[in-house]
Amino acid sequence: MSIKTLVINPGSTSTKVGVFEDETLLFEETLRHPTEEIAKYASVIDQKDFRKEIILDFLKEKNCDPKSLNVIVGRGGLLKPIPGGTYAVSDALLADLKAGVQGQHASNLGGILAREIGDALGVPSYIVDPVVVDELTDKARLSGMPELPRRSIFHALNQKAVARRFAKENGKRYEDLNLIVIHMGGGVSVGAHNHGKVVDVNNILDGEGCFSPERSGTVPVGDLVKMCFSGKYTQQEVYKKICGNGGFNAYLHTNDARTVDKMAKEGNAEAKLVQDAFYYQIAKDAGAMAAVLCGQVDQIILTGGIAYNDYTREVLQKYLGFIAPITVYPGEDELLALCQGALRVVTGEEEAKEY
Repeated sequence: MSIKTLVINPGSTSTKVGVFEDETLLFEETLRHPTEEIAKYASVIDQKDFRKEIILDFLKEKNCDPKSLNVIVGRGGLLKPIPGGTYAVSDALLADLKAGVQGQHASNLGGILAREIGDALGVPSYIVDPVVVDELTDKARLSGMPELPRRSIFHALNQKAVARRFAKENGKRYEDLNLIVIHMGGGVSVGAHNHGKVVDVNNILDGEGCFSPERSGTVPVGDLVKMCFSGKYTQQEVYKKICGNGGFNAYLHTNDARTVDKMAKEGNAEAKLVQDAFYYQIAKDAGAMAAVLCGQVDQIILTGGIAYNDYTREVLQKYLGFIAPITVYPGEDELLALCQGALRVVTGEEEAKEY
């Protein structure tokens, strides 16, 4: 019997919704929420009923009877650090999503909406590989300053999904491989996947690692301290320089990698330098992850929107080809990744993890 899944992926001003039959997408839509509508609500959690109504109206518009659904899966939010996997939306998980234990973000609504809709229909609800997936080894947590341990916050959903895709396409198990996965979007995360666990990865939330279209990456610490105490900037302004206005935005006033590529090809020397430095830093981070895996790397996977660019593949092949073969899975299919996570549990391939 086929399994029909409703997938809910909330963003700050939109909610992506898809319905799948097994792994086949029946239909999807990005439901846009005007800024003035979102502004009516004091907090992210207050938007729950508004978004739920829009989702149910969308299903009605598509002539999809909610009673035909077998499972509901939502994007995971800023929970406590947890290992990767598919989690049933338990009461404890639901409470932490509502409380925003690591911050309030629209993604917190994914599990909340899944649980509420699922309960009303009498079907299970899950989240899959939220950004707070933490499988770091103990030694990877030490930063050099006890007060500031390293944290794991990254593109866990897509990194895990493409790692599993590569394993499946090559007749292997994700848990039997050593992989370096490089997700390149507004932020860049470079993860070392050791037999199914991401044992080291940069914290993209705080701009750690290589710089990216919107993030500064790791900057000279002493100079950053001086900037913070210079009196020229507020705490919020400094943080915005690190996460939001860093990287491409800081140098070239655009966060669009396609624009930077076009500028570089048209002879803009600064754009070419920034682009070259971008790939250089990614390669350095990937080289570090190769060391984490003791040089035993089965494959390097490039993913995210910037992986669509052929030049990205060419440059990173020159830098990293000596470590392992490279596979490219451009973009990110979060709806399918969420659906697959739920299906692995519903079909008995995996057990749901307890939060």
